[in-house]
Amino acid sequence: MKVEQIYTGCIAHAAYYIENNGEAAIFDPLREVQPYIDRANKDNAKIKYVFETHFHADFVSGHLDLKAKTGAEIVFGPTAKPGYEATVATDGQVFDLGNYKIKVIHTPGHTMESSTYLLIDENGKEHGIISGDTLFIGDVGRPDLAQHVIAELTQDKLARHLYHSLREKIMLLSDDLIVYPNHGAGSACGKNMSKETTDTLGNQKRTNYALRPDMTEDEFVEELLTGLTTPPGYFPKNVLMNLKGYESLDKVLEKAKHPLTADQFEVISERKDVIILDTRNATDFAAAFIPNSINIGIDGSFASWVGEIVSDINQKIVLVTESGREEECMIRLSRVGYDHTIGYLEGGFENWKKAGKQIDSLRRISGEQLEQMLATEELSLFDVRKQSEFDSEHLVSSKNIPLNQLNYNLDVFPKDKLFVIYCAGGYRSMIAASILKQNGYENFVDVSGGFSEIAKVTKLPKTAYVCPSTML
Repeated sequence: MKVEQIYTGCIAHAAYYIENNGEAAIFDPLREVQPYIDRANKDNAKIKYVFETHFHADFVSGHLDLKAKTGAEIVFGPTAKPGYEATVATDGQVFDLGNYKIKVIHTPGHTMESSTYLLIDENGKEHGIISGDTLFIGDVGRPDLAQHVIAELTQDKLARHLYHSLREKIMLLSDDLIVYPNHGAGSACGKNMSKETTDTLGNQKRTNYALRPDMTEDEFVEELLTGLTTPPGYFPKNVLMNLKGYESLDKVLEKAKHPLTADQFEVISERKDVIILDTRNATDFAAAFIPNSINIGIDGSFASWVGEIVSDINQKIVLVTESGREEECMIRLSRVGYDHTIGYLEGGFENWKKAGKQIDSLRRISGEQLEQMLATEELSLFDVRKQSEFDSEHLVSSKNIPLNQLNYNLDVFPKDKLFVIYCAGGYRSMIAASILKQNGYENFVDVSGGFSEIAKVTKLPKTAYVCPSTML
């Protein structure tokens, strides 16, 4: 049985494609659905089903557009209440796909409708499970997201559901089954996922902390809930879009693909309800940018950082991109529900400069330059990495302000003396720098290579702290 994993690294997401005897199924598709349609066309297959493991929080699924374009049947697990036509399966229900069978296993815990799909080949042999956010490689789905949509679904209640789902449904399955999860390392839907994106269930039973057979329910709940960070603010909004429905991506892009001259861009960007999102790399942005721009580079975890930094999912956005990457940026914004791009700077930043418009810049220094500066002057140091990264190792005397908390801690940064910001490699600190600039800060420098460069090229004093395993 061939299961094709279609992995998108920037949001650590895995969709799956299965085909047999001219019939295809897609599991947990992204919003841009043409690649799935093209894949089925390559096999001369019709997409019969779109299976959803749950109402996703970290991305907007493409199930509705796939149904509209192919006539595919959308399938959710038990208890789901979608606001559109879809099949809500019963626990144990079997769907035929050519000579394959797909069995629904209701596994509440991450969410109440969460379901795992058991894949059975043409010979009746159980091949694997598409586990959604119920079971990851090295982890399980966090149970604290649904309470942001339905208050009575507390994290304790869902964690206990997950304990029973794993032990009464998943752990009873054969060790040789292949686990196909919805996410890998880097996703905010778990806390300690492996970089591997598939494994055997048997190995997970041996190595995954959440599948220890001697765990009591209370022990499971305590371990699962310890160390969870606050979920990104856009998560509940994506859940509601996936649950209630959304505008087709084609219409979203039609409104977004609006080229603006420098003059037009200048007028629109001065509106209070519009933000300028510059998606160029940190080096180019620092050298010259349009005043009041926010920099979130497209070549990174772009969508998730937009979701962390831009609090309003309905925010109107105008884009500054590298030439030819305008549509890519629009699509990646819409993956996480930011559907209100209203135009882009035609010809990119070069056209802005050619038009003689006002520009701004940011000062960046190397790790060696930081070492030299600290030898002669007193500087405040701010580390914008995650707390877990900071706890692992950081510069002595630096203060940790995680990037996703920056907007709530602006008063911590001094306005009367020079300070330094850094992250791991310069991507996140440039996002932070653009936010600080937007808020009137001028007296700071950014370390271009981040802590990774500082650790390699300097002898600045560093401190390390090994976190207890429950904090990982």
